[in-house]
Amino acid sequence: MLSELEYLISKIIKKLHFRAVKKSVIHKSSSVAAGTQFINSNMDKHSFCGYDCTIVNTSIGSFCSIAGNCEIGGASHSIDWVSTSPVFNENKDQIKKKYSYHKYNNTKKTKIGNDVWIGAKCLIKSGVTICDGAVVGMGSVVTKDIPPYEIWAGNPAKLIRKRFNDDVINKLLEVKWWEFDDEKLNKYSQYFNNIDKFLEEVNK
Repeated sequence: MLSELEYLISKIIKKLHFRAVKKSVIHKSSSVAAGTQFINSNMDKHSFCGYDCTIVNTSIGSFCSIAGNCEIGGASHSIDWVSTSPVFNENKDQIKKKYSYHKYNNTKKTKIGNDVWIGAKCLIKSGVTICDGAVVGMGSVVTKDIPPYEIWAGNPAKLIRKRFNDDVINKLLEVKWWEFDDEKLNKYSQYFNNIDKFLEEVNK
């Protein structure tokens, strides 16, 4: 069992793995942990991603929680061409040789809404949209869009259940609490552990 000192040393070593942020915008209230590559992406307020993630060409909303070791977005390949190899398109890559320079969009935008929770070690295909309030179970492989407030898990990820009934989901989507300013969040945060009371108070 690790002593307190050993635990602190291991945490420090982990944080020494620098993050790589390139061509991206991260809100000042949000956090990207060490060891993460955050490329051509943006993250809105009060969101975070854990250690050792790879996030490419992705838009992330507010109040999102992304656990460690997730891979989100990235490049796709031309599966409907003669070859999937990038030596036949115009995009820059690791291979130096080019036989042709056909146009190919290999970076579809991945979209993650607001208040989304993504468990550890998830793989999320480029071009996928994960809507507001959704939850993705740890270790899932997401290849399809996930509707609002649904819980998905597995390989490939499938619907497990909805977080709330349709009436509550529609009311939450209408309220859009993640757009509240700090004054409203302070006012209504006392009801966040009671969905019925929250909706009652916010709709007065």
